Formats: sequence, structure tokens, C-alpha cells
Amino acid sequence: MTPVEVIEGEGAVILGQPHGGTWLPDTVAARLNARGRALADTDWHIGRLYDELLPGATVVRANFHRYAIDANRDPGGGSLYPGQNTTGLCPATDFDGQPIWRPGAAPGAGAVAARRDELHAPYHAALAAQVERVRARHGVAVLWDCHSIRSEIPFLFEGRLPVLNIGSDGGATCDARIEARVAAACQGSGLETVLNGRFRGGWTTRHYGRPESGVHAIQMEIAQRAYLAAEAPPWAFDAERAAPLRTLLARILTDLDHLARSGALATGAHHA
Repeated sequence: MTPVEVIEGEGAVILGQPHGGTWLPDTVAARLNARGRALADTDWHIGRLYDELLPGATVVRANFHRYAIDANRDPGGGSLYPGQNTTGLCPATDFDGQPIWRPGAAPGAGAVAARRDELHAPYHAALAAQVERVRARHGVAVLWDCHSIRSEIPFLFEGRLPVLNIGSDGGATCDARIEARVAAACQGSGLETVLNGRFRGGWTTRHYGRPESGVHAIQMEIAQRAYLAAEAPPWAFDAERAAPLRTLLARILTDLDHLARSGALATGAHHA
């Protein structure tokens, strides 16, 4: 299994998918406990949710599971949300705060470094290469970071998560017109929406989003009740339930692609 899959498109939008993979090296899988092997924190069917929504989109997806190493975390180990519960570069627990490794089997510094080199680094090398390719072609690149999560996880947040959670790190990672268009479309859909709430953009969005340089990044974290039959095993995709969400996402991505290709963002200026 190759750690990263890339589908090159001719458009201005890149779909980053760091958490949809379920593959684990045998040496990693053997160290997980039963809870870890359940892989409950996968962004289930995220590839299928976005499949063919935007002709010409570039896709960069990690095939490895986040329990091996999290492709949306700072490779230096810094926390995305200081002072809040979260999971790290090589998580010790699942999203419920429960251990995922067999006793004594949690990865040490050497294992973390090896996984960073073998998995995390190739994903971001591929993503960075596509960002540069798309920017060279269009003058700008729009990175849409695709995520999903269970609706209720008390360890991470109170209550039930809105369906659509848009993250731009307070507007720092993309042109204000991108943020405004995405927020307006989501709010107009009737689905519960929040901008820069509990999830305001992970490491990928914050690292690549440099609107002054023509790279605009925005994260979409979707509550899985919007497209799964149930937020529990076997995590089945519900095509009928997902249809309105897919229609909305297709409309948003098409709009962003047109905006980027129009030249309106080509100066790289960050409009506030």
C-alpha cells in the first residue's frame, strides 16, 4: 500500500483528505489494543462523499490511518488547540480519551520519528507539490481540507456538533471572499453551520493557507450524521442522506473554482 494517493486535475481546487485512510503497517496494527483496531476516529467514506463533485479537482489523500501518525498535526508535535482536549501527532488515545495501544506498546520518540519520515512527510510532500503545480497554472490555489467526525464526542467538545464546521483560523488562511461565500452557502442550506467554532482549521489549513502568496486554505469538518446511516459500526454510507450534502458541496466547490479561475484572487491580496 502506498501511503499517499494523488489524482491530478486541471482546476484551481485541491481536495486534501488526510484522515480517510484505514491502512496500517503490520507493525503498527499489532501494537494497537482492541479499541484501537476499531479505527473509530476515521473520517469514514470521505473519499466517496467528495467523489466527482468537482470535475478537474486535484485530490491528495492519505491511505494510512491517523493512529499510525496524524497527517493533520504539526510534525513538531505542537498542539492545535492549547488548553483543550485533542489528539496528537501519534495519538495515545482515541477521541473519547481512551487508550488505543496495548500496555507498553505506545510509540516512543524513535517510532514517531520513523512514522513522520515514512508517512507524514510523503503526504505533505505530495500536497505541497500539488499546491505549487496548481498555483503555477492558475496564479492561485484553493486548498479545501476535507474532514468529518462523529456528532457527539464529550472528550473533545460539549453537546452536539453543527453539521458544517468551517475553519479559516479566524480568517487568516484564505481571502475573505472565500470565507464569506462558503459561510453564506452553508448557512443558506438550512444545515447547522458554524464558522471558526470548535474546529477552526487544523495544521494543514494553517500551514498552507497564505493568501498573500496566492494559496488559500479552508477546512470543512462535517458531522457524520449528515451522510452515514449511523455513527457506529459498520459506519455505512447512506447515499440518500448524503445527496443534499453532496449537492451543496458541489455548488460550493464549483463556485470557488470559478472564483479562482476568474483572476479575482490572482494578485494574492488578502481582502478583509
